[in-house]
Amino acid sequence: MSSLGFLGAVGRQAAVTNDLAHRPWPLPDRPWVQAQTWEDLLFVHWRVDHDELARQLPPELPPETHDGAAWLGITPFRLTNFRVRGLPPLPRVSFFPELNVRTYVTLDGKPGIWFFTLDAASQLAVEAAKRLYRLPYHRAKMTAEWSGSFVDYESARPGAAFSARYRGEGEPFTARPGTLEYFLTGRYCRYTADGGRLYRAEIPHPPWPLQSGEATIDLNTMAPIALPPDEPHLLFAARQDVVVWPLEEVRAA
Repeated sequence: MSSLGFLGAVGRQAAVTNDLAHRPWPLPDRPWVQAQTWEDLLFVHWRVDHDELARQLPPELPPETHDGAAWLGITPFRLTNFRVRGLPPLPRVSFFPELNVRTYVTLDGKPGIWFFTLDAASQLAVEAAKRLYRLPYHRAKMTAEWSGSFVDYESARPGAAFSARYRGEGEPFTARPGTLEYFLTGRYCRYTADGGRLYRAEIPHPPWPLQSGEATIDLNTMAPIALPPDEPHLLFAARQDVVVWPLEEVRAA
């Protein structure tokens, strides 16, 4: 990417905190510490049994439900323009595929994301995220490339693999509060647990520019529970800019 491209990306990331009308709670009163851009992201979600999923979570964070069901999601995407506040993105370490397995929880009135696993193609990112955000990151062999109008996505590590071809279709839209699309994407923090304690990191971003998704999933061994045979719910987003606050302890687990 050219220097002008870097500057444009940095400007879009920094502007994330300018529009706060959609946010359900105020921003923290301390500075954010890193920024990221997520590109070509597919939301793949299944309705799953609440109690079965709850057994994979801390008791203090039961799965949140929508339409009477818990939801498990897998999100392949490309992470770009990763940077520390005050610095530009660094070549070779700021651009890589990532794959997340997630569900949805709420604590103290703040709906957020719980990650079961996060796979990344960057060893540096994996080690930094484990240390700074106490997240279950794994190094995986990954590719994410456009082939015509589709993204061809591959991820593999011992015991876990995902292979899919996907794209967005239709006009972009913004999810309305109360809808399933908003429940799955309108999340502005993430939770994790470590050493018997629960932590939260704030992740503000603009409303998602969503499209309907189209996907062929050839292989998926990522989920922590058995998935139903039903067709998954699919959404696509071409781009999202985010900034991330430091991890904070919220309570003892």
